[in-house]
Amino acid sequence: MPTDSRTGKGAAIAPPDPWDPVVRLSHWIIAIAVIVNGLISKPGGTVHVWIGWIAMAVLVIRLVWGFIGPDEARFSSFLPDPRAAVSHLLAVLRGRPREYPSHNPAGTMMVYALWICLAAVIATGLIMTDAKTPVAIAKERAAVEQGDWSVMVTDGEGEGGTGDIAKAIHETAANLMLVLALVHVAGVAAESYALRRNLVRPMIKGPPR
Repeated sequence: MPTDSRTGKGAAIAPPDPWDPVVRLSHWIIAIAVIVNGLISKPGGTVHVWIGWIAMAVLVIRLVWGFIGPDEARFSSFLPDPRAAVSHLLAVLRGRPREYPSHNPAGTMMVYALWICLAAVIATGLIMTDAKTPVAIAKERAAVEQGDWSVMVTDGEGEGGTGDIAKAIHETAANLMLVLALVHVAGVAAESYALRRNLVRPMIKGPPR
C-alpha cells in the first residue's frame, strides 16, 4: 500500500480520474437544470417543465447506476456519515484532507442533500402540473390561446389545499438547492486548494494523454 508522507500511514486511494460517463453526464445535466430552472426559465413555462422532466429522467438513471455502476459510483461506496463529514471538513481546514475512492464524507452529505432537494422539487412539480407531460401542457396552453379554457379546469396548482402546499415546498426546495450548490462549489474549491489538485477536471474529462 502506498504511504502518505505527511502521516506515515497507508494513503487512501484517490477517486477516479475521470469519473465514469454516467456520473459525469448526470452531474452536469442536473447542474445545468438547477441553474436554468432556478435562475433563468419562467416558472411553469414550457421550457421549465421540459427541464424538470429531463432532470427527473437523469436522476432516476443516476439512482439506478448507484446499484449497478462501477464501485465508486455505487451507494455502498459513499454512505452518509455526519460525524465523518465534520471530521473531513476539519481536516480540510487544517490543509490535510485524506482522499477517498469515491466521494469524501462531506461531499457524500452534499450529494444526498442535493438529491433529496431535487426529488422534492420534481415530486411537487408533478403535483402542481397533475403529472402532465410537457407535450400535454403545451397542447393545453395552445387551446387556451384559442379561447378554450375548459382544459384548465383540473389545474393542480389551484388555490388552497395540496396545490399551495406543493408550491411552497417546490419553491423552498429549489432555493435550498441553489444555496447547497454554492456551498458545494466553495467546498470543491477549498479541497482542491488543500490537495493541490484540480477536483473539477475528473468530473469533466480524463487526465491528459
